[in-house]
Amino acid sequence: MLNINLSASPFFDEMLLAEGEHRDHYAAYWQWLQQADHQAVQRKREEAALLFHRVGITFNVYDDDNGAERLIPFDSVPRIIPAAEWAMLDAGIRQRVQALNAFLYDIYHEQHILKAGVIPAEQVLANEQYQPCMQGVDLHRNIYAHIIGVDMVRNSDGEYYVLEDNLRTPSGVSYMLENRKMMMRLYPELFAQQRIAPVERYPSHLLQTLRESSPVNDPTVVVLTPGRFNSAYFEHSFLAQQMGVELVESADLFVKDGMLFMRTTAGPCKVHVIYRRVDDAFLDPLAFRPDSMLGVPGLLSVYRAGNVVLANAIGTGVADDKSIYPYVPDMVRFYLQEEPILNNVPTWQCRHKNELSYVLANLEKMVVKEVHGAGGYGMLIGPAASKAELAHFRDLLLARPQNYIAQNTLALSTCPTFVNDGLAPRHIDLRPFALSGAEIRLVPGGLTRVALTEGSLVVNSSQGGGTKDTWVLEDDLC
Repeated sequence: MLNINLSASPFFDEMLLAEGEHRDHYAAYWQWLQQADHQAVQRKREEAALLFHRVGITFNVYDDDNGAERLIPFDSVPRIIPAAEWAMLDAGIRQRVQALNAFLYDIYHEQHILKAGVIPAEQVLANEQYQPCMQGVDLHRNIYAHIIGVDMVRNSDGEYYVLEDNLRTPSGVSYMLENRKMMMRLYPELFAQQRIAPVERYPSHLLQTLRESSPVNDPTVVVLTPGRFNSAYFEHSFLAQQMGVELVESADLFVKDGMLFMRTTAGPCKVHVIYRRVDDAFLDPLAFRPDSMLGVPGLLSVYRAGNVVLANAIGTGVADDKSIYPYVPDMVRFYLQEEPILNNVPTWQCRHKNELSYVLANLEKMVVKEVHGAGGYGMLIGPAASKAELAHFRDLLLARPQNYIAQNTLALSTCPTFVNDGLAPRHIDLRPFALSGAEIRLVPGGLTRVALTEGSLVVNSSQGGGTKDTWVLEDDLC
């Protein structure tokens, strides 16, 4: 039998109540778990690792001296969300995505929110992610962020909080899709016992969203990748294959007569939409970094003329900058005249002297992040930091306070996770993916990331994190 001696967790546990009993929406899974055979489960875990490796579901770590590809650990205990809970999250994400796109349109046009003093103008206009070349550029449907990944955590109070918004090149959706395929292959009986909302429609939703981003009838869509050495190359090729569109690199594209073309064996083919997984700075060596080998010379001029669509748009990074994140609830109120459904994590901006003083006085209790950071790098988790690490970050904050924000250390919820000797609680987060075209589309659920190291709060794959399948029960979903 499986070792499931799970004690009550001091954190909010997704599966278990404080008394150690299972939550109602885990009833069917809990019953199956009681009867599961440890050796059989272990064999299935090994089978999953082998299949993921064969498919090529790996990622690169940039600071790995060996440049080796790593397998993202997959945990077969699902994170389950009841339908009513998902309905709230779905509404909150749609609201947030709508406000973020309104903000991006505004700051590149009339700048009403800056003139009203809701957000300090210098935090936007002097932000390194703000692109002056986008000022006055009109985009189809006024959509800047066609794909947004919203990172959420649940605190000890049982409430969800948005940790950050990913608007540049959000990744991870391929793992969401492959995790579901793997669970259905390994445990078909679990899907027969309950109604679990499907996620496999995401690629068709993505293609429809990309097509709707162009005013052209039947537009040609491509996925632009930096190449196979990029950490998310598997996802780039996976999504291109799933959508049935071409995966291209910069050498496959060229500009002629104000239009963008793709080289094919049948001759040049006009391209109307690029789902780009290349950062702004590398997109066009004539406009941005002249040393870029990843971009297409002249692409910006074609884009500004409206002859090609980039998803996401150039300049969206300013909206997922961590110094702008605290203002998203204000964006909801300003543009939508609504109260935010989802709350932010309370955040201190170290650029403000009084807030910096508070952070320095409570550094051992705080999580400190670089405003442009990603992947779990450049971050301090105060309660787990050594005296040397605290002293180092204190110096960084004093030297360049505008580069950092700080948050209280959250008690991230846990979910039982398979470890070597059975099940144990591990901290998790959730990244749903929202698509903005003629309408906002979400598949129920998202990518659940899990910190596999005991006690760790860092879920990023580059920091040793893994992933879980996310089940939204559709018992009362329409």
